[in-house]
Amino acid sequence: MRGYHDRVTSPEPPDMPRFDPTVPSQARVFDRLTGGKDNFAPDRGLAEIFLEIAPELPVLFRERCRFFDRAARFLVDAGVRQFIDVGCGMPAPHNLHHVLRPIAQDAKVVYVDHDPVVVSHGRALAEVHDTVRYVHADARDPDRMLDHPDLTQVIDLNDPVAILLDSLLSPITEDDVVTTMVRRIIERLPSGCGYLLITDSVSDIRPEVTAALARLYQEQGVVKGEHKENTRSWKELEHFMDGLQLVPPGMVPLPGWRPHLGEPTVDTATFWLVGGIGRKP
Repeated sequence: MRGYHDRVTSPEPPDMPRFDPTVPSQARVFDRLTGGKDNFAPDRGLAEIFLEIAPELPVLFRERCRFFDRAARFLVDAGVRQFIDVGCGMPAPHNLHHVLRPIAQDAKVVYVDHDPVVVSHGRALAEVHDTVRYVHADARDPDRMLDHPDLTQVIDLNDPVAILLDSLLSPITEDDVVTTMVRRIIERLPSGCGYLLITDSVSDIRPEVTAALARLYQEQGVVKGEHKENTRSWKELEHFMDGLQLVPPGMVPLPGWRPHLGEPTVDTATFWLVGGIGRKP
């Protein structure tokens, strides 16, 4: 395999979105909410409104990190050494390859995002790592994404692999688009050793909060497509795992997914981020 500095990065597709600092992006809003500095005034303004609506967001993000620690360990124990993090967001100290390094030094990670700022920052920080790539692609076109030359230099979809869709589905409001996208991603997974991880907000737990956040996303132009009154339901999210064998305990609030003994307990009755992992039979 060629080194990172020897490879030729392919030109980005002409229909990819361009950087517009006047429009907030989910990646940069999340960066602000988690204490990052790679964001702009519109992102910071939207993040402040989010915190007014949902002051529990720091707890949700903390538990999301803990969930990923546990999920990564499960996947490594299952034999996975290839990971594709779709809609990865801004580089941060708790990114996937940092989580994996202590438990699987040979793990390979490809980060995918349609935000050019995310990819630019990621490539600048990860250029010394042969096992880490940042790919500018849109998950709405799974085949173009998974066949991107920067991804295929690192990932072999015939070998054990995990594809992560973390908080990616709710900003894509068209149900048919998401269904087609996820179905195709599952089709591309290898049988017996391909895993899909999904996390997202659901409307069942605190519908007034998730509806307000969804409305803001749409009003601010973060979400493009049909307007919806709320995020998808828990049952709708579970439906995207159809055809996969859900790893116990299934799709649950993140603190309830295989918590480690002695971890601080969190009341999941009002926890509106759920997630799980499915294996392709």
